[in-house]
Amino acid sequence: MKDYCADFGDYLRIHKSVSNSTLDSYLHDVEKFLTFAESRNISDPATISTEFITSYVAKMKADHKSTATIARNVASIRCFYCFLIFSGQAVSNPAKSVPLEKQVKKLPQILSGREIELLLSQPNIRDVKGCRDKAMLELLYATGIRVSELIELDLEDIDLHSGTLSCKSGRSHRVIPVYATAVAAVSDYMFRIRGQIVTQKSGRALFTNLNGCRLTRQGFWKIVKTYAQKAGIVKEITPHTLRHSFALHLLENGADLKDIQMMLGHADISSTQIYVQLLNDHFKEVYQQCHPRAKSG
Repeated sequence: MKDYCADFGDYLRIHKSVSNSTLDSYLHDVEKFLTFAESRNISDPATISTEFITSYVAKMKADHKSTATIARNVASIRCFYCFLIFSGQAVSNPAKSVPLEKQVKKLPQILSGREIELLLSQPNIRDVKGCRDKAMLELLYATGIRVSELIELDLEDIDLHSGTLSCKSGRSHRVIPVYATAVAAVSDYMFRIRGQIVTQKSGRALFTNLNGCRLTRQGFWKIVKTYAQKAGIVKEITPHTLRHSFALHLLENGADLKDIQMMLGHADISSTQIYVQLLNDHFKEVYQQCHPRAKSG
């Protein structure tokens, strides 16, 4: 089959301005879909029908893929056909009318203030790796940025004097305040440690691994998991847990939902409103645990 992925990648980068993580996911999903089509002797994706894509969805279900994974794959395939139409290689989008099961949205896991303090206190800042890890964890919780945004940061994106972070993701650009403790942790890393681990290939990357290359999402996930275990946190947490905790803690302390939306970089405020539900659930739990009449019932 013709190699469509290179041109599709260019389309995503240039015309859709997607993040690197979204680019990787879409290319991975489409490559698997085209391989499946090829195994059924289909070499031209423009000839594929809605029924064929529905059969591909059925195969993913049979392979016990989650509803979220299947939905993402269909979104990737839909975008691929938008590219084919854009480039004149197809006239319609067969994935557009593929039925999808409604996803049950799970509420995100949140760390308490005490758990955040425990997590942030784990890295040994006297150690090269620990100092870098402390700076990353503090910055992630201080700003609520995505992990994909954290590992893409360059030196000029952090302004230590004004205490702000400039975050660019796709077409959006936002400037987020950074609290003093996080500024101090990043400053310590930049001026005392970064020079010990960067190489020529590091370029302007703010954070790198110990070999001087930019960190991967998987690499950072392992870092968070290690420190969570050291802190004795039993919750199932991911790097995204710090982003969720950032948002809920701001809301708990009186921040406006619209301001949180801007800091998180949500295009639609409906994505931010999940934290209102989390806060309401939290208040209900506190009420049940602490009100004397609720406890006696």
